[in-house]
Amino acid sequence: MLSVHTENIGEMAVIECEGRIVRSEAAYELRKAVNLQSDARIIVLDLSEVTAIEGGGLGMLVFLERWANDHDIRLKLFNPRPAVRDRLEHASSMREFDIATLDEMMALLDCADGRYAHTLPYAAASMVHSLGGS
Repeated sequence: MLSVHTENIGEMAVIECEGRIVRSEAAYELRKAVNLQSDARIIVLDLSEVTAIEGGGLGMLVFLERWANDHDIRLKLFNPRPAVRDRLEHASSMREFDIATLDEMMALLDCADGRYAHTLPYAAASMVHSLGGS
């Protein structure tokens, strides 16, 4: 089962994913969450709490990259666990996924629209927490 939570910061959407992306229901839930962000310029999929991803989930990520590209949106993956990263790397023969570093995420958050500055401390703390920091 997959659960998603979306945080919008300016023109960036951070979609926090938790659970497994192994069944088609989970892949469709992810697609729905991403498709709802068609006004964003950047969509970040926070994979910190994703414990497994299989063929259907990998195929959906490829689909979502194409969808994002067609809509002039940058799709980035953030902080996949080692097992998930391994699956992503093995699937990279199909397509290379854009996996953001913590520094890159902090820069993206820093560049977010100023009127959303009050959400930046929460978003930054969430990113650090997802990496296991305090």
